Amino acid sequence: MSSMSSVAGLSKYIKTLPKTKYNILGILILSFLIGSAYFLIDLTPSSSVLEDIIFGGLFGLMVLGTATIMSGALNQQVISSLHGINLKIKHSMFLSGLSMTMLGIMVLIGCVISRIINIDIFINSALFALVLIYGFNTLVFWATSKVRFAVAAITGLIQPVLIMTMYILITFLFIDTSFIGPVIFQVIIKAAIAAIIFVLAIYAFIKVIASPFKKNLGIGVLDLLSLFIAHMNEGSNSLEGLFENMSEAIDTIVTFVSFKTENGIKALFISPSVHPGPLGDLGGSNMPTILANKFDFFTMVAHGPSTHDFNPIAVSEIDKVEKSVKNGLDKIKYSPTASKFVRYTSGKANIGVQFFNEGMVILSTFAPEAVDDIEFGVGLTMMAQSRNRCNVKDSIIVDCHNSFTPESGEVLPGNSEVFQLIDVIDTINPDQAKYEIKIGCNANDMGTLDKHEGIGESGLKTMVLEVDNQRTAFVLFDSNNMEIGFRQEIIDAVSDLDIDEIEVMTTDTHTVNTLSRGYNPVGIAKRKEIIEYVKISIQEAINDLEKVEVGTGTEKIENLNTFGPKNSTELISTISSVVAVSKIIAPVLLITALIIVFIWIFYGGL
Repeated sequence: MSSMSSVAGLSKYIKTLPKTKYNILGILILSFLIGSAYFLIDLTPSSSVLEDIIFGGLFGLMVLGTATIMSGALNQQVISSLHGINLKIKHSMFLSGLSMTMLGIMVLIGCVISRIINIDIFINSALFALVLIYGFNTLVFWATSKVRFAVAAITGLIQPVLIMTMYILITFLFIDTSFIGPVIFQVIIKAAIAAIIFVLAIYAFIKVIASPFKKNLGIGVLDLLSLFIAHMNEGSNSLEGLFENMSEAIDTIVTFVSFKTENGIKALFISPSVHPGPLGDLGGSNMPTILANKFDFFTMVAHGPSTHDFNPIAVSEIDKVEKSVKNGLDKIKYSPTASKFVRYTSGKANIGVQFFNEGMVILSTFAPEAVDDIEFGVGLTMMAQSRNRCNVKDSIIVDCHNSFTPESGEVLPGNSEVFQLIDVIDTINPDQAKYEIKIGCNANDMGTLDKHEGIGESGLKTMVLEVDNQRTAFVLFDSNNMEIGFRQEIIDAVSDLDIDEIEVMTTDTHTVNTLSRGYNPVGIAKRKEIIEYVKISIQEAINDLEKVEVGTGTEKIENLNTFGPKNSTELISTISSVVAVSKIIAPVLLITALIIVFIWIFYGGL
């Protein structure tokens, strides 16, 4: 599996938590059940089953339920008052409920063992569980809330202390006071030493995994994690500020085709060599929609040759792409003619070519084979070669990005796919006849679908070009790639429509990459519904056909702040290596600490 696949796979841990009221209800139910089971197993063997269930349940509610709900509220207040982030009340209540469940399971296991071996280990098992949830809470607060370790460690004490206090109080009032006195002092000493051992192991673990980030990228791993969670939870773009510390200014290009009538520009087809990433709404992830919305006419923003190296570090960087396009529009020379759409193939490389006035469009795909992004240098080579062979001023290269598997690799210099692209460009016939051109456009937001089906904000955009009675449909999904085979399924499904050629593309928007499966290509779900949208959009575009003049342009984008080739690779490889190392270090370090804590609590005397 590639490094990018490993990193994307981490998003499977992103989950939507229940609302606060459901968390509280769950805490009350679970605490009652844990208390009932506790009484049934261990505490009052002479009582009836019904008494154990009722009184045990009430005991669980008072000790575990009350303390857990209080800690859920207090944790959130403490973290917020100390300028921590991400910990909303529902998150805090869920964390406390999860910790209570862990505690309950371990206490019940201790009760069962006590009955089997005839030795009371309840206090020790409860103490061990409290130390464990203390470490767990501390780790979560420190890793996700952007607070200092000391703050996390102190806040992590709230739930264990509340549970111990409630247990002592309820026991003192209603059950048994024989242990009050020296035993409490012994328990506190045991708990303190055990907690220190465990939390120091957590501290060491975090410091070990944080070191590569600080050394390689100059950023804190916990800052990265906290701000990433803030983006996922609240849509915060604070993470962009962190990216600025590792950004690199580059020069790249944007190419475009403009279609106009006597009333002005009717449609614009843009292929920027800027990558719409990294994910969510960060950086350039929603560039296809944001850029298109900056123009007052129908605009399609396709995927130009670019990789994650060319992710803009902030949404504001998209303004530079807009400026370059608008500068180029003022220079375009228009003509009323264009060539027909012609396909060429060499090896796995397939291209569709159409000439417009002084330029040409090359729609590139490796379907039915699966590949990912075409690197910028490869795209430049394709542009230079096609301009030279076909004697055109502008070559608009589009990476159709329409055939995906999780193992899809980028098209990088030296790959065999590069030479196949070069070979297929050499087969282009530059002497294509020109005819009058008509175009029709349609935008459909695909309102019944969203990112769960791999559909971004712009939905579906279609442009039908008619040249000498040949109709070609350019179909563009606002999606991040396409499930392998779905492109051909769409082509087959629209064969009965009044078109002769079709190419299906995706924008590569990364706004859809915030779900549990990480990668989220269109075509995983609801294929029939998606195809119906395509049919409707093509027909609407046909109905919109009218004569136009067409022109092409190429403009440089200067000083675009991006992740940069070095930092993008460094970030992905660092995350990937840290994940791999953590799978070894975490079990060794934390399990060793737990064993030491276990021995200390159960066999440490006092």
